[in-house]
Amino acid sequence: MANKQDKGPSMIETFKDFKETKHIDRTTLVSVLEESFRSVIAKLFGSDENFDVIMNPDKGDCEIHRNRVVVPDGEVQDQNKEISLSEAQKIEPDYEVGEEVSEEVKFEKFGRRAILTLRQTLASKVLELENDALYQKYKEREGQLISAEVYQTWKREALLMDDEGNELHLPKQEQIPGDNYRKGETVKAVVLKVDNETGKPRIILSRAAPRFLECLLEQEVPEIADMLISVKAVARIPGDRAKVAVQSYDDRIDPVGACVGVKGSRVAGIVREMQGENIDVINYTSNEQIFIQRALSPAKVSSIKMLPDERKAEVYLEPSEVSLAIGKGGTNIKLASLLTKYTIDVFRVTSQTEEEEDIYLEEFADEIDMWVIEALKTIGLDTAKAVLGAPKEMLIEKADLEEETVDHVLQVLSAEFEQEQPGNVEANSSEAEAGNSEAEADGSEAEAGADSADTNTETDTTAQTPQQAE
Repeated sequence: MANKQDKGPSMIETFKDFKETKHIDRTTLVSVLEESFRSVIAKLFGSDENFDVIMNPDKGDCEIHRNRVVVPDGEVQDQNKEISLSEAQKIEPDYEVGEEVSEEVKFEKFGRRAILTLRQTLASKVLELENDALYQKYKEREGQLISAEVYQTWKREALLMDDEGNELHLPKQEQIPGDNYRKGETVKAVVLKVDNETGKPRIILSRAAPRFLECLLEQEVPEIADMLISVKAVARIPGDRAKVAVQSYDDRIDPVGACVGVKGSRVAGIVREMQGENIDVINYTSNEQIFIQRALSPAKVSSIKMLPDERKAEVYLEPSEVSLAIGKGGTNIKLASLLTKYTIDVFRVTSQTEEEEDIYLEEFADEIDMWVIEALKTIGLDTAKAVLGAPKEMLIEKADLEEETVDHVLQVLSAEFEQEQPGNVEANSSEAEAGNSEAEADGSEAEAGADSADTNTETDTTAQTPQQAE
């Protein structure tokens, strides 16, 4: 019996250790213990309503009292809630019918099975309490930057551990391309979300989310931490390029200069942490037209037509600025759209002469397959010069064409214009003067030879939704 009497205190000690390591408050600790004892009592006696369970974590013990009503001998119907007069008088001779008898019950007398059941119930409650505490802890930290140690890496994710040994998951899609983790190294990431579908919290981290860059800026730029500068918007292509819009609440502080630092000292550490990701910092403004113009830098915008109801903007640029606005692989215009939350359509400003001398792609149907022509038209390129003026990378990516197919298209279109005028597709001014006075010229060169040239627009490309210039 001595061994069984030690069971209670040992379980109390277990909960005492749990309280210290998991930071469970005293009230919750006592409540869980009492609930576990009552659960076992209910299984043994059918009900725990007439039982008093008194927990004393400080002393490491537990008292259980059962309350029963005294009834005449031979009239006991429920052994759990009633006691005969003769049995009651054995406990105390003064008991009479109708009175309530309270007697202490030693839990150890319930048997080994009951004690094992109690241990299992306690373990289940502990796990439930632990999971709930972990969920609440990290739910409150969503969007915050944390550091954790790499424990194991797999093809689809990396497993990290925090200071308390909790598991944190960093999926492959939330990693920066180029990240290579080794066991034991410390990694910075932002808490993206906490899933709790199965009852066990699954903490998801991210290094690819825009919030990760924002947190790094808050860490590196004191003015952001002091709320003198705020990060208004962030757009990222992880591992490649990012755009950040910042605003200053103090006229004496240049927000862009403060974020970049002297000779890029502040942003340099962030770039290293993000595997060389280029970061463009621009001034935020509530004027959406100016904001779009700044977001498309380094391209210089000629004019913008806003369609706020559709969240679209038609941007007009000189031919030499189009490639800058689009960027390599379309990254610049994609980031500008994400940053401003506008669908941006880019149009090239050309001269009337150039437009008249352009050729629709359907005219090349005998040399270029129609499905290729249709693919080019879906991204807003209807004419030969529009295709020739677009970056090759964009034709491959946006129109979803093979490089060999794009090379063939460009060769066919270039050959057509070379038949009319040797040399480059767009002749420079000196060649125009040396050759025919009616030679074809680029839009900007046409201005030098024709003072009153009328201008209109020709579609070059679109950021998301292709649209042809009217």
